[in-house]
Amino acid sequence: MSEPTQVTLCEDGPMLVRGEVVVEDEDGQRHVSSRPVTAVCRCGASSLKPWCDGSHKALAGGQRARRLGSV
Repeated sequence: MSEPTQVTLCEDGPMLVRGEVVVEDEDGQRHVSSRPVTAVCRCGASSLKPWCDGSHKALAGGQRARRLGSV
């Protein structure tokens, strides 16, 4: 039996997903990751959406994760 998927919301940062993840974007395109830990963008600034590329670090503190309504 596989381990349950775990989700951690990082303060002013990405959503970390431990385990396999499928993210469907607003266009209906499915993005799959089978990495042990995947960082999903919550700020909307990533150039690798839906994955985090660290762009949140350049945003002002309160804008980081809240930019998209703290998804």
